[in-house]
Amino acid sequence: MADLTDYAKNLLGRALCARSPALPSQVFLGLGTGGSDPTGLTGEPVGNGYARQKVTFSGIGAQQNTDAIRFTFTASVGTLTHVGLFDAASGGNPLTWSALSSAAAVTGAGTVTINAAGLVLMPN
Repeated sequence: MADLTDYAKNLLGRALCARSPALPSQVFLGLGTGGSDPTGLTGEPVGNGYARQKVTFSGIGAQQNTDAIRFTFTASVGTLTHVGLFDAASGGNPLTWSALSSAAAVTGAGTVTINAAGLVLMPN
């Protein structure tokens, strides 16, 4: 995940200038159909069992998810092509977004899984 949202860029800028922003204490991953720096992830599914998932990272430079991340669906939500990090399980502020390495077509009930260490945030 390399693309920071405008919100995250401003948050980091304040932190680097010792302006004490409220940094997230937890982060949640979402799936969607697109993304942009101003808005973060776009096209998140609504309903059909979809919910953002809490993510725990580890690492010194590059950050990797420590556990598999599982999204469970009860019905079709279409083809999901992007991921995004947020500071809340719903609503909240977008932090970063990226395209998936391969699209996930959710055509019925099932699970989309991102394996442990499959989600990497690389500082630039």
